[in-house]
Amino acid sequence: MKNEPINPAFEPEITAFYCAYCAYMAADAAGVLRIQYPASIKFVRLPCTGKIDIRYLLAAFEQGADGAYVVACTLGNCHHVRGNERALARIKRTKALLDEIGIGGERLDMFFVSGSQAHAFAEAARSMTERIRQLGPNPLKFRRTEPQNVHRIDLSEESV
Repeated sequence: MKNEPINPAFEPEITAFYCAYCAYMAADAAGVLRIQYPASIKFVRLPCTGKIDIRYLLAAFEQGADGAYVVACTLGNCHHVRGNERALARIKRTKALLDEIGIGGERLDMFFVSGSQAHAFAEAARSMTERIRQLGPNPLKFRRTEPQNVHRIDLSEESV
């Protein structure tokens, strides 16, 4: 896929998971300051990024996201002590899984911001969008649209 020309009309669908503390405050500050970032990002608010589960991340890709990222409090500054460190470990494991199944671990990332870093929050959204635009659509999207070789068994009384 990396050798194919980039489709300028491709607008990536990205899912962003963020904590209710620093990341939410940074997102709110970005809105108040009218800092622009791509509108195609779908946000999922968590009580803490330590609550992120590998299943949530994989489900985002399965449901059609071209990329996903997590925005957490800065390391050492988590409101739930070490939640962002647990999330980072899960991100690393999920990246390895995405590589193993052929989606690509580079479609997932994690960013650390404090509540006052509205520009960093917006830059994370822009950088992920640009990265995913370079990578192209989620490979699972193509698999869904390909015709399935379905073998149908006729169980009507006439065929028995």
